[in-house]
Amino acid sequence: MALNPQLYGNGMPVAFVGEMFVLARDGVEFQVDKIPGPGNVKTKGTIYLSNIRMVFVSRKPVDGFVAFDMPLLYVHGEKFNQPIFACNNISGFVEPVVQNEVQRAVASTHKFKILFKEGGCGTFVPLFLNLIKSVRQYNQHSINSAAAPRADPLQAAQTPVEDMMRHAYVDPNDPTKIFLQQPTQDSQLRRRNYHQPAPDNSEQV
Repeated sequence: MALNPQLYGNGMPVAFVGEMFVLARDGVEFQVDKIPGPGNVKTKGTIYLSNIRMVFVSRKPVDGFVAFDMPLLYVHGEKFNQPIFACNNISGFVEPVVQNEVQRAVASTHKFKILFKEGGCGTFVPLFLNLIKSVRQYNQHSINSAAAPRADPLQAAQTPVEDMMRHAYVDPNDPTKIFLQQPTQDSQLRRRNYHQPAPDNSEQV
């Protein structure tokens, strides 16, 4: 994971080179633990899903928490839950994005949960599960446990997802927005890695 990734003014994440956004889902509740400062965070906002990552963007900042970036290659233990007396949700774990093995030795795995409190999830859940499965199959060095070797999260950009998007089932009860065309606002500005900061909330190609 990476805390507070770069965003445009409208909340859309600034894309990486080779990144393709698949969907956006508003009105979800997001829970995550071990965030520097606030600790455990619980807030509502929008989830963006691409061929590289999931990005949760909060409606309102919570003690410095604005957004949370989860590389798909670092997600593991994901599970779709359908409790009887609560809303459907996806839970799982994500490893932190670190620059070296020293940082990794002290970094902790984060536990997250995405709760669908506004509408169904029949579009989001199959797309998410199929995409993360495809990413792992295409990228043989995916992260399945905290002890696994750390792969470059941008390797997921190589995963072919266009066909999956074209044949995605759209649940009329699910307000998920599928990107049939990529947003054009970032056509000249792309991020190249997770570690290089950029001025003006963007990175030059």
